[in-house]
Amino acid sequence: MQYRLIEKTGDKIFPLGFGAMRLPLKNGKIDRDKAKELIYYAIDQGVNFIDTAYLYGDSETFLGEILKGDYSDKVKISTKLPAINVRKYEDMEDILDEQLKRLQRDFIDYYLVHAVDLKAMNRLIKKDLFKFLNKARSEGKIKHIGFSYHGPKEEFPILIDGYDWDVVMVQYNYFDENVQASVEGIEHAASKGMGIFIMEPLKGGILAGKMPNEAEEVFKKANPNKSNAQWAMEWVLNNRNVTCVFSGMNSFEQLDENLEIAYKTTPLSMSFEDMETVELVKRVMRNSLKINCSTCGYCMPCPQGVNIPECMKIYNEKYLFNHKGFMNQSQIDYFQYVGGIMGNSGNAGKCNGCGRCLRKCPQKLDIISELDKVKKEFELPGMKYVLSFVRHIGFPMYRLFVKLLNR
Repeated sequence: MQYRLIEKTGDKIFPLGFGAMRLPLKNGKIDRDKAKELIYYAIDQGVNFIDTAYLYGDSETFLGEILKGDYSDKVKISTKLPAINVRKYEDMEDILDEQLKRLQRDFIDYYLVHAVDLKAMNRLIKKDLFKFLNKARSEGKIKHIGFSYHGPKEEFPILIDGYDWDVVMVQYNYFDENVQASVEGIEHAASKGMGIFIMEPLKGGILAGKMPNEAEEVFKKANPNKSNAQWAMEWVLNNRNVTCVFSGMNSFEQLDENLEIAYKTTPLSMSFEDMETVELVKRVMRNSLKINCSTCGYCMPCPQGVNIPECMKIYNEKYLFNHKGFMNQSQIDYFQYVGGIMGNSGNAGKCNGCGRCLRKCPQKLDIISELDKVKKEFELPGMKYVLSFVRHIGFPMYRLFVKLLNR
């Protein structure tokens, strides 16, 4: 059984981690019996890392309930400080103490600052984030420190070099190879001995589901017995700098498939032919895009704060993966990543047509017109008021509900 070493901490981690964001549900709540059975089975098969967060419903409380006795020493746990919840220094201490109580542990193995970009990190630094992290570690409340990243690739090295981090969590899959951290960013973090945790290896399940017909044909021709999920997971685990891939598994079928992939996929084990197949599928998918945007980021920064590459990426994915219906996955992604729910807004509707981006685009796109398409697709009338309600009323009510639920 192959384990991967985090140089900075000395921990050996199984390459598949259990993500607690998508645990099986029953009547809108965690199905505790089924989820416990899944997690115990995963640990028995070698999984030794579970990732959760303050904002993942009552998953911290649930994990605290089940990871006792024989299982408490078999698994490392990471949880996260929600940047969006921090208004003052004392909030950080209060949240950590609440998390320790939920998890029923004296310390947290890996503590990550949740969902930050450079602007969010600077806001937290002004509230003495590093003082808080150093104090919590010196008091023995946390052992190792990291952050989960949700920003452009240009900012990633700045955050990596700004503190003595132990680990980082990034979105990484073959379709988004150079989005967020990028290959070079991951290599930079690995060169410092940091552990590299991967989220969204299947892009929220998109890369495991139905693909465009031409892409399906390429995969089936190369190996008719390999699933789309296998191609995607193997590609990520093939990277020698990747420590652990987190998957939100809610069935034994998903768990067994991912375990099998993790057992057999060692760094640099994919053949050149298989790597070429994945590259061909990427090319097919890129050629199917509605907007010929490569997400290079040369158009950034936008004076109005529009996250141009992300707006176009989400718009492309809606049509590429045939997302339909009210509040489909692309609409949710739009609200979450550029709408402002998770932090700073960068939605297409903020564009005022100044044109500064036009001369920077290598593809010579009419960015102003393309952003207008995005706006018409995703931005409902009164969107800014809806998002304001969610951020200032909806989220606080949700947090209060979770707090009451955990009492």
